[in-house]
Amino acid sequence: MSEPLSALFSPQGPLAAAISGFRVRSQQAEMADRVAAAIAGQKVFIAEAGTGTGKTFAYLAPALLSGGKVMISTGTKTLQDQLFNKDLPLVRAALNAPVQVALLKGRANYVCHYYLRRAATEGRFFNREEVDHFARIQRYFKQTRSGDKAECGDVPESSPVWSQVTSTRDNCLGQECPDHKDCCVQAARKAAMEADLVVVNHHLFFADVMLRDEGVAELLPACNTVIFDEAHQLPEVASLFFGENVSTSQVIDLVRDSKAEGLAAARDCLDLQSALAALEKSARDLRLAVGVDSGRFPARQIEETADFLPALQQLLARLEESEAILKTQAERSEGLEKCWQRALELRANFIGWRDGSQSQADGDTGKKVRWCEAFSHSLQLNATPLSVADIFARQMGGHPRAWIFTSATLAVQGRFEHYQSELGLWEAETGCWDSPFDYARQALLYAPQGLPEPNSWGYTEAVAEAAFPLIDACGGGAFFLCTSLRAMRRIYELLQEHLEKTYAEVADRPPLFLQGECGKNELLDRFRQAGNGILVGSQSFWEGVDVRGEALSLVVIDKLPFAPPDDPVLSARIEAMKKAGRNAFLEYQLPRAVINVKQGAGRLIRTESDKGVLMICDPRMLNKPYGYRIWRSLPPMRRARDLRTALEFLGDKTGANE
Repeated sequence: MSEPLSALFSPQGPLAAAISGFRVRSQQAEMADRVAAAIAGQKVFIAEAGTGTGKTFAYLAPALLSGGKVMISTGTKTLQDQLFNKDLPLVRAALNAPVQVALLKGRANYVCHYYLRRAATEGRFFNREEVDHFARIQRYFKQTRSGDKAECGDVPESSPVWSQVTSTRDNCLGQECPDHKDCCVQAARKAAMEADLVVVNHHLFFADVMLRDEGVAELLPACNTVIFDEAHQLPEVASLFFGENVSTSQVIDLVRDSKAEGLAAARDCLDLQSALAALEKSARDLRLAVGVDSGRFPARQIEETADFLPALQQLLARLEESEAILKTQAERSEGLEKCWQRALELRANFIGWRDGSQSQADGDTGKKVRWCEAFSHSLQLNATPLSVADIFARQMGGHPRAWIFTSATLAVQGRFEHYQSELGLWEAETGCWDSPFDYARQALLYAPQGLPEPNSWGYTEAVAEAAFPLIDACGGGAFFLCTSLRAMRRIYELLQEHLEKTYAEVADRPPLFLQGECGKNELLDRFRQAGNGILVGSQSFWEGVDVRGEALSLVVIDKLPFAPPDDPVLSARIEAMKKAGRNAFLEYQLPRAVINVKQGAGRLIRTESDKGVLMICDPRMLNKPYGYRIWRSLPPMRRARDLRTALEFLGDKTGANE
C-alpha cells in the first residue's frame, strides 16, 4: 500500500491477467490510489465515479491490501450479495490476497431453528403454495450452512412463509432460545468478528449503530476502514434510523406471536386470546382512522381528525390490557416473556409519539418532525430528525479510522457541498471521476418542445403522446421512469391503448411491464429476456437497475424528481432553513433533484457498446434558470429538441458497435 496501485490496473497487471473482459481505465486506477491514501491516512474521502469507471474494483483492491479490518456497506441486500459472491472473490483471487471475508445481514434474513420448528407444528398456512414454500424451506435448511434465505432461490422473497420461519429484533428469544448454540445469526456474527473484511448493508449498519442489536456495533471498534458504496442513499437511511417509529404492523406481529405462544404454553388462559383479538381490532381501527388513502401526513393534520386520537387511546388501553395478562403468563415460557416485554415497549413507543417526544438539542438541527405514513394495511408513526449531520458526525467520532463514501451520483456540477452538509462531512477530501463512456457518440438527451407545465391538467397524457414516436422507432426496449405512482399507472394505461392500436395486426408486440406486477428482480429478468419490452416504474427503478444492450435503448423521465413540497419531513426542513435565512430550494431541494435525475439517466448507458436516447419531458429543464444546473450535471450527451433528430439517433444502431 506504500506504492501507487496503478500497476495493479495496468494491461500487464494481475487484474487484467486474471479477470476476463477486464478493461484498463485511468479513472479506476486514480480512484484506487486516492482510496488507498485515505485508508493509510485514516481520512474521510468522498468519491463520485461515473458509470463504467469500475469503482467497485477501485475500492476493493486497496481494501484487500490494507492489512486492517474493513467493513463495506452496500445500498441493498441484492448489491450486498453481488459484491460478496461475485466481485469480491474475483479481486481477492486476482490479487492473491490472504484475506478472510464474511457476509452479515439482519437477523430476519436467516432461518430460525425455533420458529421453523414452531411453524411445522402449528401449520398456519393459508394455501397450497405456502405449504409448498414451507416444504422447500425445510429441505433447504437441512443442507445449508449459513441459513441465509437468499440462498433458497426457489421460494420468493415475498412469500409470507418467511415471516414465520425467521426471527426479528422483537421476537428473537436471544440467549433464552433453546437453539441458541446452533443459531444462524450467531454463526454469521462470529464469522464477521473473525473476518478481515465484512460486507453489510446500509439498513443493517444504521439499525445496529442505533440499536446495538445486529452485530455491527461489535465490529466497529475493531474496524480500520468503513466503505459506503451507493453512498447517495445514506442521508435518507440515516434519517430513518436516527429517528423513532412505531407501527400497527408491529402490534399485529405481536398479536400473532402471542397467540401462538399462548396456545403452546398457556392454553388454559382464555382471557389472553380474547384480549389479543381486541388488540388486533384496535390496531386495524387506528389504521382506518386516518382514512382509506395511503400517503404521508403531518402529525398535526392527523391529530385534528375526529377519529385518530380516540382510536390511539383505545389501542393504548388494549395494549395495557394484553400486557397485564402476558405478565401473569410470562414465567410459563421464554416466548411469552418476550411477548410481554414487546407489549411494554410498544405501549411506551406509542405514548412517546403521542406526547411529541423530541430531542432537546440546541437549535432546529436537534429537533424531530412528527408525521404518519399510511400503507394499505398499516400505519406507521414517525419522529424524524430535521438534520442528521450532527448525529452522524458523532457516530464517526471516537476510534480513528478511514471513512470512504462512493457512488456514481454524489456531486452537483462536480461540487459536493450539498452531500457534505447533509452528513456533516465538511472536512472530507473529495474526488470526482467522469464515466469513461463516449456519451457524445452513445447517447442523446432529448427535451421535447411544446409540452405544458408539469402541474397542468393533461400533462401525463402529453408526455405519453410525445414518447409514442420514439417507442415505435425503437420497437420497445424502453424504461418509463415516473415521479409518482398515479402517473405511473396512467402512463401504463396509455401505453396499453397505444400498443393495442399500433400493433393490432402485428404478432411481435412489445410486452408491457408494470412495477408491482411481481418482485423487482423477477420483473427485470422478464424485461431482459423479452429484449423489446417496455417497463413502467416509479422510484424503485430509478437506481440499482442494470440492463445492457438493445434491451434498453430509451429512457423516458416524465418530470424532474422534486420531492412533493407537502411531504411532512421536507416541509419541516424547508421551514427550518427559511428561519435560518437560507435558500431551501437551491441548497436542498434542487441538489436532491439533480442527484435523482443523474440516477435515472444512469440506467441508459451501461457498457461501451450501448446506445440510446434519454428523454426528459419536463419543460422546466429548459425554461427555468435552475434547469441549467440539472442538465449540466448530466453526462456530456448530444442534445436535441426536435423529434427528427431523436428518431434518427434511435434509427442508427450501428454507430455504438463500430
